[in-house]
Amino acid sequence: MRYYLAVDFGSTFTKLTAVDLENESIIATSKALTTVDTDISIGYQNALVRLEKKMEDDIVFDNIIACSSAAGGLKMVAMGLVEELTVEAAKRVCLGAGAKVELVLSHNINNGELKQIVDKNIDIILLAGGANGGNKECVIHNAKQLAKSSIKAPIVFAGNKDAVDEIEEILSNGNKEFYICENVMPRLNVLNIKSARDKIKEIFVRNIIEAKGIKRIESKIRQVVLPTPNAVLLAAELLSKGFADDEGLGDLLLVDVGGATTDVYSMSDGNPSQAHVLLSGLEEPFAKRTVEGDLGMRYSALGILEAMALSEKTQLKKRNIDIEKEAKMRRENVDFIAETDHDYEVDDVLSSKCIDTAVARHVGNLKGVYTPMGIMYYQTGKDLTDTKYVVGTGGVVISSRDPVKVLSFAAKDQTKHMELRPKDPEYLLDRDYILSAMGLLSLEYPDIALRIMKKRMYRLKESDEK
Repeated sequence: MRYYLAVDFGSTFTKLTAVDLENESIIATSKALTTVDTDISIGYQNALVRLEKKMEDDIVFDNIIACSSAAGGLKMVAMGLVEELTVEAAKRVCLGAGAKVELVLSHNINNGELKQIVDKNIDIILLAGGANGGNKECVIHNAKQLAKSSIKAPIVFAGNKDAVDEIEEILSNGNKEFYICENVMPRLNVLNIKSARDKIKEIFVRNIIEAKGIKRIESKIRQVVLPTPNAVLLAAELLSKGFADDEGLGDLLLVDVGGATTDVYSMSDGNPSQAHVLLSGLEEPFAKRTVEGDLGMRYSALGILEAMALSEKTQLKKRNIDIEKEAKMRRENVDFIAETDHDYEVDDVLSSKCIDTAVARHVGNLKGVYTPMGIMYYQTGKDLTDTKYVVGTGGVVISSRDPVKVLSFAAKDQTKHMELRPKDPEYLLDRDYILSAMGLLSLEYPDIALRIMKKRMYRLKESDEK
C-alpha cells in the first residue's frame, strides 16, 4: 500500500490529511493549533498524534509534503506604473502565487514608501511597470530607490523589457538579491503572469520558509513546497477543468473564510454573457484569486465591523447580538471555537458578511453608457452570473449550522444588480477541509486528487441545516 500525508501550516491551525493512493481515498484528517511563534513542530506533532488515533493501523507514509500560510503567509509588494494597469497586473501575479499583497505602489516611489516596505517585513518585492517599448523611466527610478535602501527582500523585476540591462546593473551595484522575469503586461491590457508567478513560488520555497522558521520542520517532512492559497488555487483549477479524460465540474466560485483573511477564487473565462456588453480594462485570468486582509473571523474580525452598515448592526441588536463585542472577543481570542447556539449564530453572521463583501470585490461590474443606439454596458472584471457552483471552505463555513444560508451571500443580490455574481448556483462544501491537501497531491497525482475531490465535495441542499 502507498500512503501520502499532506500538511497545511495555517495561520491558526495545522491541518493533516492522510491519503491512501491505491484506494484513492482519505484515511483520516486532523488539526491542531499552529505553533509557529514557538516551535512549529509542536503543532505538527499534536496534529499527528490526533491523526494516528483516528487510523486503525500503524501507517508509514511514502511521502509527506506541506504548504504554509503561517507567520503571516507570503507578504508582497506590488509595484508598477499606472494603478489601473501595470500595478493591477503585478497585484494579480502576487495573488496568483499565493501571496498576501501588503502594499500596492504606483508611479515613482519615495522614501516614505521605502520605509513602509521595511516596516511591514515584506518577503518579496514585485517590480513592474511599462509595456514593452513603453515607459521605462519609472521602473529605473524605482530600481534606484530600492538599490540605495536597506531593504533585504528579494526583488522580482517583471516590467518593460527595454529596461532590463539598466535594472540588472542598478540592482547588482546595490548588492540586492534580484530576478528577471517576463513582463507582466507586455502589451496594453494583456496579462502575462506565469514567468513571475513561478519565480515567486521558487523564492518562497528556497528563501521565505527558512526566514519564517518553517524550514526546521523539514527534518520531519520532505518539503514545504507552496503557499497554502496557491495549493487551494491548484485544487480549484483542477476541480474545474478536470484532468485527461476525467471531466471537471466547469466554472466555479470558491470562498475560503479564514481567521485572518477571506480568499475568493474564480475558475471562469468571465466573458460577457449578454450581447450589449463590452469588455473594459485589463484581461482576466481563468484562474483568479483575490484576498481580503481586512475580513477574517479571528485576527481580522474588527475589519468585518468596518464593512457593516449601521443599519445592519441595529438589526443585529434586535436579535440580541452585540456584534461589536462579539468581534472584539474573537480578535482577542484567536483560538476561540463556537460551542453554543449563540456562538454559531454570531459566526454565521460574521462569515456571511465576509463572503458578501469579498465576493463583491472579486466579481465584475457593469457600468451603463448612453449612446445613439441606446444604453450599452461596459464590463470590468469577470462575469460570473452563469457560474454553476459555489464551493465553501474554511473552518467557520464547514462547521456552520446552516452552510447554505452562509454561502448564499456569494450569489446574486437583486439590490446589487450591476454586480456580476452567480445567479442560481449549486452549493458544494469542502466538509473535510481537503482542498489545500488536494492541491499538494495534484503536483504528483492530479488524477487521484481530482477523483477524491469529486467524491468528497459535499453537495448542499436547503435542508442541510445542522
